[in-house]
Amino acid sequence: MTEQMNTLLDVRHLSVSFESYDAKLQKVIFTAVKDMSLTLEKGKILAIVGSSGSGKSLLAHAVMGILPDNAKTGGTFYYKGEKLTKKKIEEIRGKKIAFIPQSISFLDPLMPVGEQVQGIQDKAVRELQEKLFKHFRLKEGTDKLYPFQLSGGMARRILLSTALVGNSELIIADEPTPGLDLDTAVKALQDFRSIANEGRGIILITHDIDLAIHIADSIAIFHDGRIIETADTSTFTGDGEGLKHPYSRALFAALPQNGFRLDVCPRCGACSATWEVDEAGMRCNCEHT
Repeated sequence: MTEQMNTLLDVRHLSVSFESYDAKLQKVIFTAVKDMSLTLEKGKILAIVGSSGSGKSLLAHAVMGILPDNAKTGGTFYYKGEKLTKKKIEEIRGKKIAFIPQSISFLDPLMPVGEQVQGIQDKAVRELQEKLFKHFRLKEGTDKLYPFQLSGGMARRILLSTALVGNSELIIADEPTPGLDLDTAVKALQDFRSIANEGRGIILITHDIDLAIHIADSIAIFHDGRIIETADTSTFTGDGEGLKHPYSRALFAALPQNGFRLDVCPRCGACSATWEVDEAGMRCNCEHT
């Protein structure tokens, strides 16, 4: 019962697929997320680590209810033990659950960014927005600008401010640091840690396993639409001998501080970065021919 009370978000058997038509007008179904399950507890940061384009962002879009119309989903979400229906997601989106998107195109091009961050016209919220802009080194008057007047780095800082200005219990951050200078990126990650320490929760979606190791409490390794392993951050030490899946160990071994170590196929010489990966393990493509 205690564990259930501490659970902030529970994702059970999520699948996301897309329907399209080929040149012969035959329906084609592509499954991008396959039977994904994960749990985030209060006071924790869970990092979802996977290569760019692997589909990990679809988890965020599914939870927020912003998948495109041609997406078909399966599975169930629970927020603090309550099943998330479409109506419930619309009620708590941007309030209880905040989203930091990867793309700056989520900003409304027709609205000054200050109004977008504030959401509502409230003195306390406006003061917090001003404090956050100063925190992220956005110059006075930035709140009057429109998105097209911002640099990429400024737009990302606006998105961070939008998520942090509320008192959301859960923040889903999709690749929040690319495009930020080092000082701002460090501040953002420190803010995430502070939020988690207050008993709230963070899901950090990133391709950077090294960043995840330094900030998260646990890491879910995502590959080809699946989570192949979830492990405590403390497991990513030594030679990664505490990790269960060889792909997780290979990712960890390939970090600069671990010597960029990659296995090589004894048959064809291909490095492990090109090997097939599934729930059972890793193997070179030449074994399938």
